Amino acid sequence: MKQVTAIILGGGRGTRLYPLTKRRAKPAVPIGGKYRLIDIPVSNCINSGIQKIFILTQFNSASLNRHINQTYQFSRFSDGFCEILAAEQTDENPNWFQGTADAVRQYQWLLESNPSPEYLILSGDHLYRMDYSKFVERHRQTNADVTIAVLPCSPDRASDFGLLKIDANGRVVQFTEKPKGAELEKMRVDTTTLGLSSTEALARPFIASMGIYVFKGEALFNLLKANPSHTDFGKEILPGAIDTYNLQAYLFDDYWEDIGTIESFYKANLALTAQPSPEFSFYAPEAPVYTRPRYLPPTKLLDCQISQSLITEGCIIKQARIHHSVIGLRSRIEAGVRIEDSLLMGADFFETGEERQALANRGLPPVGIGEHSLIQKAIIDKNARIGRDVQIINKERPESADYPERGYYIRNGIVIVLKDAVIPDGSVI
Repeated sequence: MKQVTAIILGGGRGTRLYPLTKRRAKPAVPIGGKYRLIDIPVSNCINSGIQKIFILTQFNSASLNRHINQTYQFSRFSDGFCEILAAEQTDENPNWFQGTADAVRQYQWLLESNPSPEYLILSGDHLYRMDYSKFVERHRQTNADVTIAVLPCSPDRASDFGLLKIDANGRVVQFTEKPKGAELEKMRVDTTTLGLSSTEALARPFIASMGIYVFKGEALFNLLKANPSHTDFGKEILPGAIDTYNLQAYLFDDYWEDIGTIESFYKANLALTAQPSPEFSFYAPEAPVYTRPRYLPPTKLLDCQISQSLITEGCIIKQARIHHSVIGLRSRIEAGVRIEDSLLMGADFFETGEERQALANRGLPPVGIGEHSLIQKAIIDKNARIGRDVQIINKERPESADYPERGYYIRNGIVIVLKDAVIPDGSVI
């Protein structure tokens, strides 16, 4: 695996994850209380023995750059690296990245200067655990030019993905990106050929692309050069390659979630608290998820009632009731607070007692959740200051609303309090 180069695509503007992407790239969005989305594919690479990793990004990349630089430092005695490649304008190409394929194409000159036999193309906003070495081995065994990771899919989600059909040998014979209506029905197949039972095949009759590919180096470069107007792998490059290249499918029938919307992000985080065991867990000593070490003190709990929740390091929680929630790093939760079905991202810093008192003297709440506040079905972004007796309950029950001047948005009925927002004492949302 040491010869394989991974290319992680940082994604576009992340409009469906807004306002979490207001000041950060999609892969930099926190997840699980202490990680970031980018930690998932990078950790999968490291656990698979792949240590040559490029990350392509162009929107709000400052926090992502900082996280990568502070987290992934390979030994100076190895040739491993994890490097950010930001979009840039050049004399040859004055445009920003126009799509997944165009992003790779714009850095093709760098890849060709030290070519690899295979390139692993990944997305930076998926939650899953995968051994890429098995994926690459299947690619080699079938002598494929391109291998696409796939999973069986139900009809209600099928139109969100690229769908494909395969022959008896696993070769891709048709690829359609996000079909709908009659085009969607044409992509229905018998997924028992993938090893599913007849009952499972009825429930999941489509083969969906995960947006994860292995390319032979020569095939990747030839496809990018032959079709300079094709900017996306799923929409253009792969459908156009079926007749002339050997495209193979690789089945991955395990937990995988595309963190593309506020609702999917919210559900994926709270699913981590499932009992007795979640579908995806960070508790996997054989394949850990790495992130930046912070050397925080242990969390202090004072007379609290906590159920079905994750509590990360560095928190101080006093006489609070917390249920079905994820509490992020350095969270400060005062007495009498009740939190249900919510995600708190925590804080980037601690405030001293003197600083908290000085804020109180100015009529401002300190970072954290003030006394006797109630939070239900919400996402509280980092460094938010929630005052005393605040109710964040989506009182009027709108599915969607924008109140940036008040420090919050509502998406899918979920209240999202912005990073660094101030919610005054007694507020009701």
